[in-house]
Amino acid sequence: MKQLKNKPQAVIFDMDGVIVDSMPYHFLAWYEALRPFGVRVGCFEVYAQEGERWEKTLRGLLKRGHIRPTRRILDKIFALRQRIFRRNFKRYIFRGVDELLGQLKQRGIMLGLVTGSPLVEVERILPGRIKKVFNVIIAGNQVKKGKPHPEPYLAAARALKLNPKACLVIENAPFGITSAKKAGMFCIAVSTSLPEAYLGSADIVVSALEEIPKFIPA
Repeated sequence: MKQLKNKPQAVIFDMDGVIVDSMPYHFLAWYEALRPFGVRVGCFEVYAQEGERWEKTLRGLLKRGHIRPTRRILDKIFALRQRIFRRNFKRYIFRGVDELLGQLKQRGIMLGLVTGSPLVEVERILPGRIKKVFNVIIAGNQVKKGKPHPEPYLAAARALKLNPKACLVIENAPFGITSAKKAGMFCIAVSTSLPEAYLGSADIVVSALEEIPKFIPA
């Protein structure tokens, strides 16, 4: 386990699976939207690809099912997936989120949010009290390349006017961890969606958000 040597100037959070316990609903939405096309998707498959842009994920799933991903099919399945997600989603903010964000703000640390979800979904999923504490929000439709490419986290650092090395990332999935590390950022992973064994490329792995403050230098 590595140690964070200096106090970060910003802490950047992923949204799904870190702030909001939404991954089960994302899995259900993909599963139900793909089923009419004869494509079966597993829970681990969705969780492991979390953070990736939806179109890249969907193209891969359709290719595996031997379905040519035409624009019409992509849009039709994604629209169905969105309807299913919105119909079933019940917002649950992970325990410790409000306290952690508050502590970081009190310590003068800026806050960022980087998610593969479109901005319209961020607006719908995040409660106002949480959304307003972030200095910067980078959504999936605001970058050309999604996770595991470093662009999303580099875009957040630019928006915060910080060197990437001054930023700490909180993630929960392999693609997000890779994105953060390629951007040159220290990364703490929380095992809310996947077991620790799948999060090994992070610098530190914790089981809950409440553990994070002890790893951040004063």
